[in-house]
Amino acid sequence: MLFNSIQFVIFLPLVVILYFVIPHRFRIYFLLVASYYFYMCWKPEYIFLIMGSTLIDYFAGIQIEKSKTKRRKMRFLVLSILTNLGILFSFKYFNFINDSLRTIFDQLNIFYNVPAFRVLLPVGISFYTFQSLSYSIDLYRGVKKKAERNLGLFALYVSFFPQLVAGPIERSTRLIPQFHEKKTLSYENLVEGLKLILWGMFKKLVIADRLAIYVNTVFNNQSEHNGTSLIIATLFFTFQVYCDFSAYSDIAIGSARMMGYNLMINFRRPFFSRSFSEFWKRWHISLITWFRDFLYIPLGGNRVPKWRWYLNIILVWAISGLWHGAGWNFVLWGTFSGLFLILAVWLKPIRVKFWEVTKWNQETKLHRATQILFTFFLFYFVQFFFRANSTSDSLQIIHKV
Repeated sequence: MLFNSIQFVIFLPLVVILYFVIPHRFRIYFLLVASYYFYMCWKPEYIFLIMGSTLIDYFAGIQIEKSKTKRRKMRFLVLSILTNLGILFSFKYFNFINDSLRTIFDQLNIFYNVPAFRVLLPVGISFYTFQSLSYSIDLYRGVKKKAERNLGLFALYVSFFPQLVAGPIERSTRLIPQFHEKKTLSYENLVEGLKLILWGMFKKLVIADRLAIYVNTVFNNQSEHNGTSLIIATLFFTFQVYCDFSAYSDIAIGSARMMGYNLMINFRRPFFSRSFSEFWKRWHISLITWFRDFLYIPLGGNRVPKWRWYLNIILVWAISGLWHGAGWNFVLWGTFSGLFLILAVWLKPIRVKFWEVTKWNQETKLHRATQILFTFFLFYFVQFFFRANSTSDSLQIIHKV
């Protein structure tokens, strides 16, 4: 079921009405059934993937809390990690790795005949596996003190329908306590939630879907278009991808708000950022903070020698690119984003010295506008990789531009 569908327009009001009509003690289970139904509208049998991941992480979480030794805790954390990443790899990345190996072996004239995994990619798998995985990691690290004993409530945390498909990726320490609270019908929540939903629908239907017509026409036939068309199409796509992602977040936040639940803000006017690092603090915040907390910081962050720090940045961003899509063009998108962040660090002493020598006023409207435009250009550039259908297409597009 898509947010921008007639089914959802009927589904959401019914869920909200019934949620407040039924007794409090049954609401969690009602929302769980509604969330499972919401997901099964795509492909019913894939609900067993969510259920399997839920049961293993529920069991692993309890055992992590009970374990007295770090070694035993690690065993159950590894079980959770292997399960979630194994499901994600099998459905999203197996064919990507398989095709890459086939290309390498073909170049070496080595016979390679591993068949492709012909299945439909489960909707939202990248989001709910990360959300479920964060629960186990937080328990292991002691951020979350106690494992959730109510299986139904934990299952709802993994599959809560507003943010199941496209986030925000919520932390257990923030969302699970809200499920324990008794929610009351609030006029303010209904109005605020409805405003967010309508704003999200506007961004999706009126802006993103209209821009997509031109963008898809050009990028799906890039060999037939010149550099000017590709420049315009990439500009349109830059706004399309923002309106798409932020629209889904707005609708998710608004849908949850109508029932009294607060999901985290996922976008904070990123196109007004004055630096590339600031941009990524405003864009897809739940995902960026997930990679920061569960990958970048465990790798050492910036508390390591400089060469390691730079390597951490590149590695994290390359992996985040791969998270967005199974293709080398996405890896390049992430790698270039990481390189731009490193260049900002390298060039900072030069910028500071220039401002000191010239006594440049950094708070003028002209200076702020220049920073905003340059930051936008950096993000615009990496979209050549993000939107291209393949790595070779992205390189041909850049050559034409």
